[in-house]
This record gives sequence, structure tokens and C-alpha cells, in this order.
Amino acid sequence: MTRIQGLIAAIGISAALCANAQTKWDMPTAYPATNFHTENIMEFVADVDKLTGGKLKITVHSNASLFKANEIKRAVQTDQAQIGEILISAYSNEDPVFGADSIPFLATSYSEAAKLWKVSRKAIEERFAKQGMRVLYSVPWPPQGIYSSKPLANLADMKGLKLRTYNPATSRIAELAGAQPVTIQAAELAQAMATGAVNANITSGATGYDSKAWEQVKYFYDAQAWLPRNIVFCNEKAFAALDKQTQDGLVKAATDAEARGWKTSEEKAKWYLDQLAKNGMTVAPPSAAFAADLKKLGDTMTSEWVKQAGPDGQAIIDAYRKM
Repeated sequence: MTRIQGLIAAIGISAALCANAQTKWDMPTAYPATNFHTENIMEFVADVDKLTGGKLKITVHSNASLFKANEIKRAVQTDQAQIGEILISAYSNEDPVFGADSIPFLATSYSEAAKLWKVSRKAIEERFAKQGMRVLYSVPWPPQGIYSSKPLANLADMKGLKLRTYNPATSRIAELAGAQPVTIQAAELAQAMATGAVNANITSGATGYDSKAWEQVKYFYDAQAWLPRNIVFCNEKAFAALDKQTQDGLVKAATDAEARGWKTSEEKAKWYLDQLAKNGMTVAPPSAAFAADLKKLGDTMTSEWVKQAGPDGQAIIDAYRKM
């Protein structure tokens, strides 16, 4: 082999190695490995591996083991992690538009939540893009209800309760109800309930099941208040560094994960409530008086949100109500 032939061969080998180079991403999430969101993510990661021919490997760090829930967005933005999952409404203090899915009693079913995501997605994607990130997909939690250590006949009965909150919307509900807001992340909820740091909670049947709520509280009111969404997103520079085939594989896996996640969430919503009842909790809809109180609270918070979110918020509400 001549020197030139050897050089050409070396270049060919180098090009082949580059073509087959493997990229590794870290993915922090805030929820247990057994939670349906995390299970869906594991399927997403497996699909990414398959669709990219093994070029992109994603390591999932569940249950806030790599970053705490409130650190994940910043970690991805600064490329400390390349991809992550967050509860988008937890960031509505940063931008009210991020809280569109947690306006009480605006979108209370899966079909309504899908419409709200459709009309709000572009605005959320634009905000992530300005921060150097790309939205990949979003999946809702089951409808939110109220857990309590005592029976609740109306909103006034919530006065004085130590209410676990996880976003500005739940903090505002605590304020309007006269409850004491206590910010607790999902990974710390079971311990907070066991120690008495909280004795009430607004969340889904899924989180109640994950935290074994029945060990501390006995009442769940299925208020169907809203369906908050988790968003999976990645660092834009990390995405841009992938070749086109790998990018396409990632996007295809994300599209499939969104469809699968919505289907799973809806299918498991009733199952979670059945498990609460099976473990001794009283599971029931709010009384007529309590439901009326909650509806008034929702109307108040919708008006407040539109004022905070400005023209973009009004456009989202208008578009949603026209669908």
C-alpha cells in the first residue's frame, strides 16, 4: 500500500468512526421509576436507541436523583444535562403562560386538556427556544383532586389545613381557601405527610398512589380540577450537534411517546382511584356546595391568569374556547 493509499484508508476509517460515533445524554426526572411518566420515558429512550441505530444513548436519572425537580430546567438550559422532564406549571412564576394547564376548572377532561395543549404549545415552544431549549413532547397527569386528613363539605373546611403545593396555582388556591401552603416536591411528599408537615394535598390519583397517601390521609375528593402536564425537552445546542438522521429519530420517538403517554394517563386514571379506595380511602366527588365553591375559585383564578399572561394568555383562552 502506498503512502497515499494508506492516508486515504485512514481517512475512510476515521469518517466511518465519526459516522458511527455514539452520543450520550443524561436525563433527570423528578418521579419514581414506577411512575407512568417515567415508564413512558424508558420506552421513549429505548425507541431513541432503536431509531438512531444506537447513535444516541440516553441515561435516565429518576426520582430527582441527579437534580431536584426545581433544578432540572436550568440544568438542561446550561447543558449540565442534555434532556429532562419537568412539570411545566411549576415555572409559571417565571412566565404565566407556563401555567395555562393549571387554571382550575378550565380544562377538566383529557379531550379538553388536548385542546388546551394544542392552542398553547406554540407559545411554550417559542419561550423554550428563546432560552436555548427545544420542546420534544408533553404528557398530562390524571385530573387533580383534593386529599385531606378530615372530611371537607365546602371550601371553608380547608381553612387552616397544611396544604402541599407544587406550583403557583396550588399556592394561590391555598391562599384563597385560607389554608397554609407548604411547597413540597413529589419525591419528598411521602415523608412530608408522614411527619405531619402537610395534612392536605391537591394532586392526581397517580401521585397519591406513588406516595401511599392512604397511610396518612383518608379522604380524596375527585374534583377533576385540571390536568397538569409534564414536558420533556432538550438543550438546543445538543440537538443541533446531532446528525439529521439522529435528530429525526429523536423527534419520531418523542411524537410516539406523547401519543402513548396521553393514552396511558387516561387509561390509568380510574385505576389509580380504585387503588386509593382499595387501600381504605374514601374516594368521592365534592359535594354540590364544595363544587360550587371550587368553581367560583376557578373563575377568579382564570381572570387573574389572563391579566398576568397578557395578550398571549388572552389569545390562548380565546382560541381554546373557540374549539
